[in-house]
Amino acid sequence: MFQQTLKREYTFEGKGLHTGAFSKITVGPAPENTGIKFRKVREGVVIDALADRVTSTSRCTTVESEGQSILTVEHILSALTGMGVDNAYIDVDGGEIPILDGSARPYVEAFGADGTVSQSAERRYLTVPRTIEVRDEKSGSLVRIEPADTLSYEITVDFGSKVLGVQTACWDESMDYAGEIACCRTFVFFHEIEYLMANNLIKGGDVDNAIVIVEHPVSQEQLDRMSAAIGRKGLTVENGYLSNLKLHFPNECGRHKLLDIIGDLRLCGGFLRAKITAYKPGHGINTAAAKEFLKSLAE
Repeated sequence: MFQQTLKREYTFEGKGLHTGAFSKITVGPAPENTGIKFRKVREGVVIDALADRVTSTSRCTTVESEGQSILTVEHILSALTGMGVDNAYIDVDGGEIPILDGSARPYVEAFGADGTVSQSAERRYLTVPRTIEVRDEKSGSLVRIEPADTLSYEITVDFGSKVLGVQTACWDESMDYAGEIACCRTFVFFHEIEYLMANNLIKGGDVDNAIVIVEHPVSQEQLDRMSAAIGRKGLTVENGYLSNLKLHFPNECGRHKLLDIIGDLRLCGGFLRAKITAYKPGHGINTAAAKEFLKSLAE
């Protein structure tokens, strides 16, 4: 298998989910053995897509170098991985990757329309020297990375939610990432939104880029207040979800968590040859596992 890059540059722009600020990114080709690099345009800072650059995992994955940070890198990293891209530059004008529709679909639709370019160097797969397991005893979360001949993911999501239930999702390189994973959007619980807004998070969130789960009964007054806050009239609750969006899959939320972990584990520095199993994955434990993998390479 030879390394691959993009055929041309692609520009995406919009607001960031957490900052609410407008940003623009341009994703384009890069030479062999470059990997994925973020470049902050105005500041002239390059940030490698590596787990040791992660400085925050509060609701998203943030990477930083020389005091310059970029929030919410997981979706674009997931898209590049799912589409088999080894080398790419991501030029960022702003402090956060735009949320777009809350999924990786805008990226894969753009990249997929043109296809990728095969390069002359062979892909250097990252092999796992030993089983790596990271646990969070408090939350019960687990990420396990085991040696394997091919890459595969199997995750279980359990929020203790009556609406979501326990959801599972899986992906390997033989499956259709674009059709099965990329379109799955981020999600939030209705009762979390006020807290997140009070803590200056999800400033860019609205009902066009997030599934809203209504776990507890809400009043019409609460719905009206939410409608006013996000500028959408007439919101209702249907089968435990806010009526803004229709689910692509019954387990779309679980599939989005799979999308996230694919992006977070790209911070290992390339394409893994490993079996990845996760229970209650999240950005914190995902990137902790990626950091442990990088440590294992130095052993």
